[in-house]
Amino acid sequence: MTVEFEFIAGVDEAGRGPLAGPVYAAAVILNPARAIRGLRDSKQLNAEQRAVLSEKIRLHALAWHIAWSDVEEIDCLNILGATLLAMRRAVAGLWQRPVRVLVDGNRMPSLADLCDHAEAVVGGDATVAAISAASILAKHARDSLMPQLDMAYPGYQLQLHKGYATARHLEALTRLGPSPQHRRSFAPVREAHSQLKQ
Repeated sequence: MTVEFEFIAGVDEAGRGPLAGPVYAAAVILNPARAIRGLRDSKQLNAEQRAVLSEKIRLHALAWHIAWSDVEEIDCLNILGATLLAMRRAVAGLWQRPVRVLVDGNRMPSLADLCDHAEAVVGGDATVAAISAASILAKHARDSLMPQLDMAYPGYQLQLHKGYATARHLEALTRLGPSPQHRRSFAPVREAHSQLKQ
């Protein structure tokens, strides 16, 4: 008896926590005939490993798409709403419609019109290969953007800390004030903006 292959997409995000830059999401449908070794939660990999695996995923997956929500959307919708929007865009951008979508975490974007079934998987980036692949794509894509933002907005050293709230970043934020890529809905950015106006 032939078992029909089910197109399952894994979805994950990168960049919910930083003070600057967009939040990214990716969706991946893996090819069972082209296994990719080393898939795991992107946070367990270094930058070089993520770059290598990202290329393999792009080459061997049946379908993949990377999407994002920009800083304006984050400040308008809040970070959760913007993250869910980026996830929906990632699924919508797949060139193969998935039958099932597995989303890392415990919150779901609206996907009823994009697949037959969707569910949240807590810790899925460490247990579901397709979600791990999405995690890697999203993280690598976002990290690859940060050197460009660093050049566009010098002084914050965005390339080094990727927009996260390190001591160095907070010092620069206090000294320079927020750039257009800083999330003004986040308390440290809001506080720095208020101090600059005083």
